[in-house]
Amino acid sequence: MVGVDIRRQTDDDVTRSHGVSIASSPPGQERLGLVVIWDKGLHRFLPFLALLIFLAGCAGDASPGMDDPAITTESSAAEFDDEDSDLEDAFGFDEEEEEDDNDPLEVPNRLVFALNEMLDVVLLQPAAAGYRFLFPDGFRDSVQNFMRNLRSPVTFVNDVFQGKEERAGTTLARFAINTTVGLGGLFDVADDMGYPFHKSDFGQTLGTYGVGEGFYLVLPILGPSSARDGVGLVADHFMDPLTYLASRNVRLARFAIEGIDTRSRNIETVEELRRDSVDFYARVRSLYRQTRENEINHGRLDDDPDSSSRTGDDVQSSSLDRLE
Repeated sequence: MVGVDIRRQTDDDVTRSHGVSIASSPPGQERLGLVVIWDKGLHRFLPFLALLIFLAGCAGDASPGMDDPAITTESSAAEFDDEDSDLEDAFGFDEEEEEDDNDPLEVPNRLVFALNEMLDVVLLQPAAAGYRFLFPDGFRDSVQNFMRNLRSPVTFVNDVFQGKEERAGTTLARFAINTTVGLGGLFDVADDMGYPFHKSDFGQTLGTYGVGEGFYLVLPILGPSSARDGVGLVADHFMDPLTYLASRNVRLARFAIEGIDTRSRNIETVEELRRDSVDFYARVRSLYRQTRENEINHGRLDDDPDSSSRTGDDVQSSSLDRLE
């Protein structure tokens, strides 16, 4: 499923549109059980997962490319051609493209991607459509504002880590204003006062310091990611005050509501991408990488006069426009 927020609308819960979305099914025993399993596993294996992803990412970056002159002999080229044919027949991609796209786990990634797609079609998309049908725009906007406000502490810490004092100040001001005047974040009063929303995460923070993305990775339920961003997910989890202050049920509820709300804002866009893409997996991978790269560059652009007002929505819209 699509882990990138690929809409042209003003919603920037991008990056993990489909990734978050699968666990965000409507209340029900089956879907809640799926999320509970994930939550339990997350708390038990997070440190190990972070180390594993990081080491694997380093190994992935160090692997030689297919363009090494030492292997461009006629015999080796023939062998690669044979392997390419087998891969194309089975999965619709070739090995050279796999190396170029830094996707050494493409086969298992495609399997997880297919599973996420199935869960989206069966569970999440119907839930998102029902949510959008039942609740008016104003209600759904308040839900989005409230969820964004809960994420403000994580955004603030990453703004500080990136050395972006102005953005950190904006995040702090937004949290103070929206929590008080905005009735707990239900209304985005700060935006009208000149403090626009933006989002920062630890994967982006690592990228601003030159840490490479590592290999591409599709996570069950969470969707598109990378070795670097997988480590970022773990770090953001431990930065979040709700990890320590809220019960597991509260955290699961937030996770589910965020996913359903995000998916409800992308129904038509996702369907259009599925319909127009020759290879939906490759299209999502390309969009995800362009979005993340633009978010990281955004963090570095000190001289950009519009840098304080650009959001993830602008980044994703520009990525989508370039592909189209």
